[in-house]
Amino acid sequence: MDFAGIHDFSPCGQDESGGANSSSDAPFAALDLGTNCCRMLIARPLDGDIGIVDSFSRAVYLGHGLEKYGTLSHDAMSRALRALRVCRNKLEERKVGRVRMVATEACRRAQNGSHFIEKIRAETGLSLEIITPREEARLVVMGIAPFVAGETDLLLVIDIGGGSTELVLIDFRNCTPCDRFEDIVRLDFDRDDLPVDGKGIDAEPGVKLHSSARLIDWISVPYGVATLSARYSDVTCDSARYALMSCCFEEEIGALEESVNLRAGDRFQIIGTSGTVTTIAASHLGLKRYERKKVHGLELNAGEIDAVVDGYIRNGRSPTRSLFRNGFHRQSLAMSGAAILQAIMRVWPAERLTAADCGLREGLLYSQMIAAGAFKRQASAA
Repeated sequence: MDFAGIHDFSPCGQDESGGANSSSDAPFAALDLGTNCCRMLIARPLDGDIGIVDSFSRAVYLGHGLEKYGTLSHDAMSRALRALRVCRNKLEERKVGRVRMVATEACRRAQNGSHFIEKIRAETGLSLEIITPREEARLVVMGIAPFVAGETDLLLVIDIGGGSTELVLIDFRNCTPCDRFEDIVRLDFDRDDLPVDGKGIDAEPGVKLHSSARLIDWISVPYGVATLSARYSDVTCDSARYALMSCCFEEEIGALEESVNLRAGDRFQIIGTSGTVTTIAASHLGLKRYERKKVHGLELNAGEIDAVVDGYIRNGRSPTRSLFRNGFHRQSLAMSGAAILQAIMRVWPAERLTAADCGLREGLLYSQMIAAGAFKRQASAA
């Protein structure tokens, strides 16, 4: 079956409502093929939020060997194709009406990334698009919108992926607390002074046309848990490798720190959406197995994060396999993620970090539902 007719894979700014087979009561779907994992959510609008119908996540390590050879390997592509066939079957079984499927850093960087996208379509009938870093950042920010506190003046969103890390700085000082969700949905990621292509979704009746929030700056650092770990794989001492990774990443984000002027009394919030953040949060809680309901929305201070990471490094206590998220099936990936997170917390010493087990896929769902006129969120709920 060829899914091209029902996919929403058009560039942002164009129609995100799906194709001819779409039905008003059919569920929506979002698929993310990343450097480590292939993940999909199928959902319906539910009481001003999204109600999950089905989900799928499998570690495929698509970016394995990419840092060294610059291409996606045959084995990696085969693993991804097997996972995508499962996704195709779920889309059929759930009679999905609208779906948007994206590929991120591994396919962006690989010399054969576009060729692989064509191979996916030929062998599975699924049409994926390789999105820009800017579009990825926009969708991640939309995905975490419900977690922005009403009193927040400045927000830093961090998304530590397998192949890259996105950081977004947003100013809410001219916003009213009840409009946070709509302000994020309408956030302007298409300013002339910001690089990389990407646009927001078209306005919908009953929703603000313009955002009172301001995008201060954003960056996409070409280091994620897999790529940073691969770069320092020849350093055999754990503590030395950790220090090198963290310092390397800190050097990459210095420019972002200079782009905002913090004022006295500003309330600064950091939201982290990634396997790194959720794994550290689960470790802090002492969980033996990952429990989303306990981790999702948990707040951690810098000292609590430091204590968890210190345990990883100094006491030889690594997360158990059952805690690993987003394909973190090796301790080295957990450690490189921790190195990235601590570098960010050094540069941006906020009092607390909110762990959000959501992001790109939820952003894909929100954007489709809003564009289709199927999503209504009460301002007071935001």
